[in-house]
Amino acid sequence: MSWRRPAGLAVLMLLLAGALLAGMGMRDPQPADEPRFVLAARDMLDSGQWLLPHRGSELYSDKPPVFMWTLAAAQALTGHWRGAFLLPSWLAALLALWLSADLARRLWTPRAGLYAALALFACVQFGLQAKRAQIDMVLVAMTTASLWALVQYLLLRRDWRLLLLGGFAAGLGTVTKGVGFLPLLVFLPWLVLRRPPAALLPRAGHAGGHALAGIAGFLAGVGLWLGPLLWTLAAHDDPALRAYASDILLRQTGTRYANAWHHLKPAWYYLQVIATLWLPGALLLPWLLPAWWRRLRRREPRWVLLLGWSLLVLLFFSASPGKRDVYILPALPALCIAAAPLLPALLRRRGVRLALLAWLAVLALATLAIGLQAWFAPPGWLLEVAARRNLDMDALARIGRWLTALGAVVAGCALVLGRRRIGLATVLATAALWTVHGLGLMPAVDADSSGRAIMREAGRRIGPGAELGLLGWREQHLLQADRDVVEFGFHRPWDAQWRDARDWLAQAPDRRWLFVLEDALGSCVDRDRAQPLGVSSRRSWWLVPASAVRGDCHDAVPGAPSEE
Repeated sequence: MSWRRPAGLAVLMLLLAGALLAGMGMRDPQPADEPRFVLAARDMLDSGQWLLPHRGSELYSDKPPVFMWTLAAAQALTGHWRGAFLLPSWLAALLALWLSADLARRLWTPRAGLYAALALFACVQFGLQAKRAQIDMVLVAMTTASLWALVQYLLLRRDWRLLLLGGFAAGLGTVTKGVGFLPLLVFLPWLVLRRPPAALLPRAGHAGGHALAGIAGFLAGVGLWLGPLLWTLAAHDDPALRAYASDILLRQTGTRYANAWHHLKPAWYYLQVIATLWLPGALLLPWLLPAWWRRLRRREPRWVLLLGWSLLVLLFFSASPGKRDVYILPALPALCIAAAPLLPALLRRRGVRLALLAWLAVLALATLAIGLQAWFAPPGWLLEVAARRNLDMDALARIGRWLTALGAVVAGCALVLGRRRIGLATVLATAALWTVHGLGLMPAVDADSSGRAIMREAGRRIGPGAELGLLGWREQHLLQADRDVVEFGFHRPWDAQWRDARDWLAQAPDRRWLFVLEDALGSCVDRDRAQPLGVSSRRSWWLVPASAVRGDCHDAVPGAPSEE
């Protein structure tokens, strides 16, 4: 069955969707970000408070609640968090793939549409984010939807509904994560076309109405969350609510961009991200860049818009001192669309085939070498990694078997398809990678990474009738607790948490315990009477009974909570 025929193409698309779906329901939320988003979504369902997300007893002002709404909706649909929390990212990934394929099809040919989707799927960072419950894949779906509509409006047909949709998707993306407005920058490279073809010029009688449609769409998207928030602010004179609004609207947007306080990286940081996380696509850049440059010099509108916009995204994020690898992910679909019509010819070039074959060879050899060692004779460095992850030898051997199987499949793809169909071999090897990642690797490390193991051990030690308080906790511990717990704040200084914790312990000293981060124990805890619980997420944790806290001691506890 040829993958270029309808039946073969359908099988290929189902394989890609299944690879991204693999493992859903087999693990719990893991840091970073996943536990806090699920915790906020769970609180929305339990409390009925959908406008203001909470992390425990505190308002969570780092991100707007739109992504948490999708998690809560997925939970309401499936009835189980394990089967729900990865669903929004998976659906968003499928939408981004379809939008990329459809826009490339409209701009060039159906074949270009297929290559755009396959190229996007093959890039490592796309799959990583598709299999994480973080905001970024949903944001990519929204920015790609906006770009899909705006590029069509500028290049293909002046339909005001496209401008309305593009503005709405950008507005909704903005209240999902502040940079969702970035698709609107596509009008800047369009202005570079000083003498565009007649098809690119708006009809004078419709320009004003179309602009209003775009503005109305953006305001409608932003207003889904911002409108109710502003109305609540006007109706309630609550200092906590005003502090929340100030933090999320000012500090977490403008200040975070212009004067970032963490994730500080040099200006060239994203070149490193492209060279690594955009593999194997990055290997084609020595051939793509000259081809793109020739088309830009000819001022071909399709490439001017797609490549010009991608460059603006890169420059926008490079200008901020705070950088994370996922920030530039929204540019990846546009670049895959711009590469799509060139890929059939490039994949026939010997140098391109050798580069992709080398990628498959390195992937196969690395996974086979690590997998066989983990399975049969783990070396010292691998045992150290396993110890940090609290993995026993059985779990390490299970990971080894999965990695060995992955290496064998990748090697088989390279040997069987490498000479004539290196593109298909790369796609199939990527599908195998994400299948093994979901079914084997993530479940193997889940008990420690998700906090489930240490919270079960805490519950076992204190017994079913005891009460548990959390101090210096992380989101996964509150999420995985086997009973209702008391927490004393997340961002509050440890001294303030200890003051409330002492009072709480004193009210029922015979049945109350504290789950405490080792760094937050301080000198007032008698460690001989407390119990070391173990290591989770690379931190040490203790169980502290009331009898281990010196009542006449009020020494300050140095340090403060920090984000993941």
